[in-house]
Amino acid sequence: MDRQSTQPSPAAPLNTIAVVGLGTMGTGIAEVLARAGREVIGIDISEAAGRQAVAALEASTARAVERERLTEQERRDLLSRFRTFSDLQAAADADLVIEVVPESYEIKHQVFAGLDAVVKPTAILATGTNALSVTRLAADSAHPERVLGLHFFNPAPAMKLVEVVSSVLTAPTAVEAVTQLARDLGKEPVAVGDRPGFVADGLLFGYLNQAAAMYEAKYASREDIDAAMKLGCGLPMGPLALLDLIGVDTARTVLEAMYADSRDRLHAPAPILGQLSEAGLTGRKSGRGFYTYEAPGSGAVVRDALTPLESAELGAGRTVASVGVAGSGTMASGIAEVFAKAGYGVVLAARSPEKAETAKARIAKSLARSVEKGRLTAEARDETLARITAAGSLDAFSDVDLAVEAVAEDLDVKQQLFATLDKVCKPGAVLATTTSSLPVVAIARATSRPQDVIGMHFFNPAPAMKLVEVVRTVLTLDDVHATVREVCARIRKHPVDCGDRAGFIVNALLFPYLNNAIKMVEQHYATLDDIDAAMKLGGGYPMGPFELLDVVGLDVSLAIEKVLHREFRDPGLAPAPLLEHLVAAGCLGRKTGRGFREYARR
Repeated sequence: MDRQSTQPSPAAPLNTIAVVGLGTMGTGIAEVLARAGREVIGIDISEAAGRQAVAALEASTARAVERERLTEQERRDLLSRFRTFSDLQAAADADLVIEVVPESYEIKHQVFAGLDAVVKPTAILATGTNALSVTRLAADSAHPERVLGLHFFNPAPAMKLVEVVSSVLTAPTAVEAVTQLARDLGKEPVAVGDRPGFVADGLLFGYLNQAAAMYEAKYASREDIDAAMKLGCGLPMGPLALLDLIGVDTARTVLEAMYADSRDRLHAPAPILGQLSEAGLTGRKSGRGFYTYEAPGSGAVVRDALTPLESAELGAGRTVASVGVAGSGTMASGIAEVFAKAGYGVVLAARSPEKAETAKARIAKSLARSVEKGRLTAEARDETLARITAAGSLDAFSDVDLAVEAVAEDLDVKQQLFATLDKVCKPGAVLATTTSSLPVVAIARATSRPQDVIGMHFFNPAPAMKLVEVVRTVLTLDDVHATVREVCARIRKHPVDCGDRAGFIVNALLFPYLNNAIKMVEQHYATLDDIDAAMKLGGGYPMGPFELLDVVGLDVSLAIEKVLHREFRDPGLAPAPLLEHLVAAGCLGRKTGRGFREYARR
């Protein structure tokens, strides 16, 4: 077979584009192309799939007309640019062919072999794979220089990211042509090399796998895992709901490919993914996966045997009328504000009266901003401040029903504080720590009443963030747990239950993902900007991993990574050397003016 170079001219416009495979993704890509004025040839061996794709495009364009985003004439023109066929021969005149057939090398290879026999010499062939080797597909084709990856994200009309994947065989002109096409479509192209998962899915699927393993270990319920990541990280979907949307079997396939490439145990598919796949419980498309759905293809979750009771049988908690908050930093001030707004009498205790008054003044400023923005009345502000008493000693906690510490994340410091709380707090008072990474039971054992100690991990800023991780130790009494759940309801926070292990839910899932992003940069696979863009545009994350690391603080991030690695002893959790080097150099993020990026000093 002739393997002479047939590089497309960079000036050649990609006006006629064939899409092979008219499932949800193929139909979405076809719509994007047709909307951008391209002639689109839809190809699927199933004529029914072709009819369904046309119907979907007719429906979406009709909605666009109703919303006055298209005129009726524009709609007719758009629909006329989309034709469907059941034979690859229809791609003969295409400038670009994008295949989005099932994620099977044999099927994709068969498609590419068929295309080699019919397309014109200058045509570019793109695979939509996110797990299979683009290089292998190219090497097995007649003209490897014209083969590349073009990975859209679902739903294609809405998602802005397109990963442009080149192999060592790909002609630069082909990459330039499809990159320009992506821009013409209003997308953000990110150039990546050929490895399973590329950037976005390479980071996303490792995180999803860890969430599946966490659920399988019965560490937390599916609802609490999903709520924790949505409320704690601002993600559009929880990881288990997202696995159901993607398809449990698809996720397993991607992870198998990632593990074969990396040999990182964090990429080895959690056994539950195999069990659900083998049982046919593949997520929304089958009507059941981690959750149960109204019908196959539906996104409406229905109750099943695993759904928590509407009012959990926790029993009665202890009465809480007054709360003590220990600390004078941002977190302590925020927590005190939350309790005071909810009507609790609050004692805010610091190491000196001056520090306590400074913390109360910080709350006053926060409340004043709420009044300025119309979120709070001046009367409510005054009432809230009146409920807060500043104190320079923990002795002021003698009558509180709940004591919450929010001091430095240092085990010795917290143990000393809890030993003091043990002496000054009345019998029956609930003692809570806000630690995010230390063992709660080690803090509890500093007291003579470890059964009264529990974790209440608030998220920063406490007044705005809705999540509280409620951490029971093996010694925590049921009524202490019930008390904290009741208090969370009163302060309008969403509690999620988890056991006493490193990272709890959020940090145990978030920081390995951040660590893997750093490893991508270390390996020169992608740039900071491309990785951040990929996760925001392809994953719906509110911040890219490097933006987030610089906000959190690289020293804080490193400390959490070390705790996770020490607890779970998994080599994949070892902190990335680049993170350690930056911390050693004093580059801690925004607070020092330099982290992964440089910032203007204030």
